[in-house]
Amino acid sequence: MEARDTAARFLASPALSEATRRAYGGDIGELCAWLEERGTSLDDVDVRVLADYVSWLGRARHGRKLAPATISRKLAAVRAFLRHALGPDRVPDARLAPRRARRLPDAPAAAEIEQTLAALEGDGPLPLRNRALVELVYSAGLRSAEAVGLDLGDVDFEQELVHVRRGKGGKERVVPLGEEAALWLGRYLREARPELAKGANDAFFLSARGRRLDTSTLRRIVPHPHRLRHAFATHLLDGGADLRTIQELLGHSSLSTTQVYSHVDPRHLRRVYDRSHPRS
Repeated sequence: MEARDTAARFLASPALSEATRRAYGGDIGELCAWLEERGTSLDDVDVRVLADYVSWLGRARHGRKLAPATISRKLAAVRAFLRHALGPDRVPDARLAPRRARRLPDAPAAAEIEQTLAALEGDGPLPLRNRALVELVYSAGLRSAEAVGLDLGDVDFEQELVHVRRGKGGKERVVPLGEEAALWLGRYLREARPELAKGANDAFFLSARGRRLDTSTLRRIVPHPHRLRHAFATHLLDGGADLRTIQELLGHSSLSTTQVYSHVDPRHLRRVYDRSHPRS
């Protein structure tokens, strides 16, 4: 079976969109050239040949190595082509691409948080709303959608709690309301929200037109609001909180999602070790 002819027929298939055809073309052509160079027929491709090809992709060429994400993308195109040419039974599902390096959360330091909050101060209801919103996102570790989705009844000042709802499943969690956030939220409700409210609206945070805020407004206030959530988790860990507690506060369904924070600061691990192990 001629690899290039088969590849041309696959790429000409009406089942592929033009965008997919463009994306797959170079990666599949690269496979065909590699097979020709080593004298391997398309019919002879099996898991060993495919593993050799992935190893070849992973070697440094032209002074640089391909990133794991790039190899995974190329392998996805090749698998789609081989399933078409050889049938799904001939294409192994075994993991062949290298694992992607785990990206650590980019958490701003406490001093950067203070500078961000101080820069939000100003006159009028909108600066006060913005300060209260960002204080809450950092204090409670909220996602952007969770913060703008809060209703008035979700913040319990008496119990110092915030009821957070998320997603289609209606999952709910309760997180503590910090003193600083409570102070700014109280000021916002007394001094700013009445000026923004244009009618009956239960949304906690209102736009200049009296409507519920959307996440794009929060991104304009703070370009990368998710960094505040990372800071929330990282600063809790630095202060001695355990991962299970942080998992509950962040609303992660799996502890493995939260465990990325255990890699952020080795000094914290050392402190826990020194405090906990009898032979430290």
